[in-house]
Order: sequence, then structure tokens, then C-alpha cells
Amino acid sequence: MRKNLLKKQSGTFRYIIREIVSLAQKVESQGKEIFWENIGDPIQKGEQVESWVKDIIINKTKDNLAYGYCPTAGVMDARRFIVDEVNSRDGAKITTDDIIFFNGLGDGIAKIYKSLDPDTRVIGPSPAYSPHSTAESDHASSPHLTYRCDPNNKWLPDVEDLKNKIKENENITGILLINPGNPTGAVLSRDMFEEIVEIARINKMFIVCDEIYSKIVFNGHKPQFLSEVIGEVPGIAMRGISKEIPWPGSRCGWIEILNRDKDEEFDEYARKILALKMVEVCSTTLPQMCIPEILGDSRYPELLKRRARKFEARAKEATDLLSGIDGVNAICPDGAFYFTLAFDDGVLNQTQTLNIENEKIKEIVETSCAGIADDQRFVHYLLGATGICTVPLSGFSCNTNGIRFILLEEDDVKRQHVFNTLANSIKEYVGKS
Repeated sequence: MRKNLLKKQSGTFRYIIREIVSLAQKVESQGKEIFWENIGDPIQKGEQVESWVKDIIINKTKDNLAYGYCPTAGVMDARRFIVDEVNSRDGAKITTDDIIFFNGLGDGIAKIYKSLDPDTRVIGPSPAYSPHSTAESDHASSPHLTYRCDPNNKWLPDVEDLKNKIKENENITGILLINPGNPTGAVLSRDMFEEIVEIARINKMFIVCDEIYSKIVFNGHKPQFLSEVIGEVPGIAMRGISKEIPWPGSRCGWIEILNRDKDEEFDEYARKILALKMVEVCSTTLPQMCIPEILGDSRYPELLKRRARKFEARAKEATDLLSGIDGVNAICPDGAFYFTLAFDDGVLNQTQTLNIENEKIKEIVETSCAGIADDQRFVHYLLGATGICTVPLSGFSCNTNGIRFILLEEDDVKRQHVFNTLANSIKEYVGKS
């Protein structure tokens, strides 16, 4: 080509959660049943959407407006509903001008980073959620900057590490929080939440908080939101309906812009995000029209509680099976529906294997293991030997070896098989060190 087609850091753009699918499909083509424990889609794992939710959606499809464009920032009734919800809390207040809808939070994530000056960096948690880390890296044409989350402290942020990274790099102007965490399921305490906000205030920074799982918390935790702790610090809260209702196929997420009046440049940044959205005209109309009726329904709070109890029980089920394995730290999540297991340093190496009876699958796995990280190697052997498809922590911008799997399987027998097989496979694999 006459000129380079790619930005200089484009090779870092990876989505390891879905990359494992291509290997799994090769294994599946050889007759192996695959247990898809890699992607957080409740519908694919058998969860049924409530009939009353479906009735609301069906009724909305009869409204001719559901088939047309909506305002760029979103359907006004949906924006008013969200504003009322946010303003009912103690904390920062917003108006409908502070709400922007997107085609899923992935779309919103891309635009909040694309709107920044390339020299302005947003530091995020490690383990990192790939859409955030890759979008931030791509906008800066540089590897994503991260602060450490501690597996020995329930994957909560290492605040001292965060402070040091900010001190070392004056380009860091934003702090990303994911609360509850993906991939870890970690939930910030109120004190830690406020401490990180104070760091942003002192350093004249803004905060982005991905709250897509904010209403899926358990083990005694209650939902909490950036607007409640932000004070006068500028911030962006990111929410959606894909995980709550759940309705991932709706591709319907939004941002809540907080304290834009407190900083002129931040306000201009918010305007640029909206301008980028204007190029696409608008986001999906139908799910936005459904939001006030579904989220405002008297049955919705109980739906949230029931789902939280379900994931709490499954988290305990997995913890009981995986705790006590030598060299493994099974960290019970407090929110979302993921389970992240960490291996102690030195436990994994490049010589360990699992028995794979099918010679063709064995060849596929062995070929795939050339030059990959230790935890990715375990994931590949686990897939070939058992059909269980998980994600390595090294794919989440993380230096700790480990895996992430989901707590979504609705079939109790199948879920218990996966957990038991996973525990036995880890023991076998680690025992070969």
C-alpha cells in the first residue's frame, strides 16, 4: 500500500473472550461436546426472559414509532426515566441532556475513548475488560495502562499502585472503574469507592465507571452507583439492560454524564461524544421505548433479587469445589456472574498436559500451544480434554495466571458436571508440574 493502513498499536487489539471460540469450533468439529463457559450471555445458557417482560416488548412492537429513528441522544421517555432514577439517589443530579444512548455499551466504550485527545490516558483495572482496554489502547496508539487488582484481597484495586501509576504518568487524566468487576466479580466497598474518587479530585481527573452489573450484587452487598460518591468530580457512568433484564440482543446501553458543569473542558468532551453519535443518527429505538415500563414495573425489583440469589448460590457452589486445591486461589465473587480463579506463581509451566483421547483434537491443541502464555496453555488443554471453554486471565491484560468462567448455566446437572470436571482437571494438570 502507498501508506500504512494500520495505526502503530493496532496489533494489540484483541478480544480473547471470543478468540477462544475459533479453537473450540475446531475441537467441536471433531465430535467433542463444547461447554461454552466463556461469554456472559444468560440467554444462550438457558435463562428465560420473564413472560411479563416479553408482553411489554410485544406491545411496544405494535407502536409504529418503534420502527423509526429516535433522537440521537435517545428516546426522551427513557432518558426521563433514567434521570428520575439517578436524581432519586443522594448524590450528583443530572438532566436529560446528560444521557446518551448507544448500540450497546461496546459502542459507548469505543466513543468515549475515541473522543479523547490521543495523549490523554485513562488507567483501568488489571485484570481488564477487553473492550475497555483495547479501545483505550487504540485511541492512544499505545499499550493500555493498568493498576493492579489484588487476588489476595478479592480482586479489589491496589490503591497504592493506582496512586503511584498516576504520579509516574502525567498523561493519565481518567480512572476507569468496573463495579462489579468483569472478569472478577469484585465489588468496591463504599470507603474504597470514595477513596478513588478523592484521588481523582486531588489530581484533577475524571472517572469512568462501568456499572453494567451494578444491580447484580450479593453476599451482603447492595447496588451502588458513581453518582452517589462522585461529589463534584466529573464522571461518566455506563449502564445498560443486557445483563439485568437480561436482553443482550437489544444492544441498548447508555452513559450518564456527571458534573459536566464543574469543568468546561469536560463539558466540551461530553459534547464531542454526542457529536460522534450524531454521525450514526441514533441507537436502537424499540428497547429504549421498553425501558420505562420494564424497569419501572413493580415486579422488576423482585426479578433482580431472585437473579442475585441464584448467582450467589452458584458462586458458593463453585467456591466449595475449587477451594483447597493446592496452588489455586478460588476467589468467590460478590457481583456479576463470573468466577475468576488464580494460580499461584510458578504453578503452571510449559510441560503440563491433560490426557486427550482423540488424536486429531490432541494435534489441534498441541499446535495451538506454540508460544502462548502458561494459563492460555491450560485453557487449550482443558478445552481439548473436556470440552470446557474458558478464558485465560492473560487475555485480560493481567500478569497473574488464571482463568475466568461463567455462572450462567441453567441446567443444574450440566453446571455441576462443568464445575466438578474443572476441579478434577486442575488437580490433574497442576499435579504434573
